[in-house]
Amino acid sequence: MRVVEVTAYGGPEVLRMARRPEPEAGERPGMVRVRLKAAGVNQADLRIRAGRYADVVGELRPPFVLGTDFAGRLIDPLPDMPAGTRVAGFVPWFEALTGEGTYAEVIWAEPDWVAPIPDDVDYTVAASVPLAAATAQRGLDVLDLPQGATLLVSGASGVVGRLAVQYAAAAGLRVVAIAHEGDQHELKVLGAEHPVERGTPDEIVERVLAAVPERVDGVFDGAFLGAPLLECVKGGGTFVALVPDRTPAAERDIRVETVLGRPDAPRLKETLEKVAAREMITRVADVMPLEEVAEAHRRAEAGHRPGRIILMI
Repeated sequence: MRVVEVTAYGGPEVLRMARRPEPEAGERPGMVRVRLKAAGVNQADLRIRAGRYADVVGELRPPFVLGTDFAGRLIDPLPDMPAGTRVAGFVPWFEALTGEGTYAEVIWAEPDWVAPIPDDVDYTVAASVPLAAATAQRGLDVLDLPQGATLLVSGASGVVGRLAVQYAAAAGLRVVAIAHEGDQHELKVLGAEHPVERGTPDEIVERVLAAVPERVDGVFDGAFLGAPLLECVKGGGTFVALVPDRTPAAERDIRVETVLGRPDAPRLKETLEKVAAREMITRVADVMPLEEVAEAHRRAEAGHRPGRIILMI
């Protein structure tokens, strides 16, 4: 089968198409095979490829296959899903550390990683959701803010931040959303009370404090802005970071946590159903063939446009 391997740590040029044996039935008891139609390109993929997490992955070294998000069809049946069922999910790459990601034609998956895709959701949209939804939900779980509290979401134009805005608004939080120019109106429709245009860290802090002079109760740092956003948080508030290297040191009794999305099939199923019903909105930035993965990484690193880049397989 076709896969994309990271041949060495470095830029997008280190990504290479390769061939590996296709998984065979029964090789991994308790796991199922999924034939992929689409896979997402995540920020974690870019950082792993560049070697920024080389100390985190232990003895794992290139060549390995990147990728977490996936959408495709079950090859092996599950009790509630026959073979051929359209499914989406994500591989917990950092927890498994097998080097077997979703830039591949066929993957192994645990049953609790996958959820059925509703008929009205296509593969590209489905592949944009799993890790983003799990990360946003995990972040809100850790923040644990009461109804009426104020949450600042950075990166609200991207898929993780966009979902965080929607989950937070549904939970009764007042949302301040940092977004690309032109996205403010849409984010208000999605539940943001105060859309704030992004800029330099100083400009963002100034704009947030102009909107919420009393400061916010919590931050979901979807854009990896890090320490500058602490200025926007009340003493005793909470700051959730998504990557270790952009997790600030705590100050003023602010609780600082780094979160990692965890597979949760029932929650994913619910979110995909809401996407199908147009009750939640994700964002696909580009759809590209697997063979153009290096260009996909270049576009993602350049901030080509907000949203998830999807590889068609």
